[in-house]
Amino acid sequence: MATTSPVKSLGFIGLGVMGRSMAGHLHDAGYALHVHTRTKATAEALHGRGAVWHDTPSSLAPLCDAIITIVGYPRDVEEVYFGKDNRSGLLHNAKPGAVLIDMTTSSPRLAQRIAKEASHGGLAAVDAPVSGGDVGARNATLSIMVGSDPDVFERVKPILGKLGTNIVLQGPPGSGQHTKMCNQIAIASNMLGVCEAMVYAERSGLDPRKVLSSIEKGAAGSWSLSNLAPRMLDGNFDPGFFVKHFIKDMTIALESAKEMGLELPGLSLARSRYEELVRAGGKDLGTHALFKLYSNV
Repeated sequence: MATTSPVKSLGFIGLGVMGRSMAGHLHDAGYALHVHTRTKATAEALHGRGAVWHDTPSSLAPLCDAIITIVGYPRDVEEVYFGKDNRSGLLHNAKPGAVLIDMTTSSPRLAQRIAKEASHGGLAAVDAPVSGGDVGARNATLSIMVGSDPDVFERVKPILGKLGTNIVLQGPPGSGQHTKMCNQIAIASNMLGVCEAMVYAERSGLDPRKVLSSIEKGAAGSWSLSNLAPRMLDGNFDPGFFVKHFIKDMTIALESAKEMGLELPGLSLARSRYEELVRAGGKDLGTHALFKLYSNV
């Protein structure tokens, strides 16, 4: 890298359910914040607080010491970093020495490709997907899984520390994305169990909230059980994380597993159930809306 000076100006691309809270924390931390998202209206609150709006990633890129992206799909990541013409993306337009931090859950192969291209251009790239949903984003308690060279990790750690409380360097570029796949694999099968436990409680005549108070503190305890089961029982299926994005994540994990000669039957079953939910019109609901398939709500 051309420089290791402290990060003062920070770009943020993607102001969705999680991104808008994350960008807000960074603005509050005192970074000179430059933002871009596909729907300008979602940036109005940050713009009103002093963040600078940019119409394109390429206009934002030359002004920032580091740039965070958290978008939807690997194809979106590829477009932001490479551009449709290989000239309008971050890799071609970022200033020398800048660090590019992708916090999207995306393909490990794509993360490795971005890191390779970045190093050729005097830049550095970090894959740093997160877990914790909208609650973790709002409270700055995200778990952040990092793939990076160690020296680059030390440079971006203060930035990531404004967003999360569990920040772990997992290995070289691509390692953060592989770790996020482990996270999603564990969540997918667990979500089936959470839904089935709650509907079982209802059908057996128990008060499911009382059941929850007993089992969430024992061996069955999980983040999904404590945070998402109450939403299920309230009939609140607003997204903390979209079903359509979870299916994307499960597909990446299954494709990566196939490359390694690994079968993941639990994950395959979970994806098939979520695909059923999409066919029923649930793609833009939260992942806990899987409960609707069991409870007919």
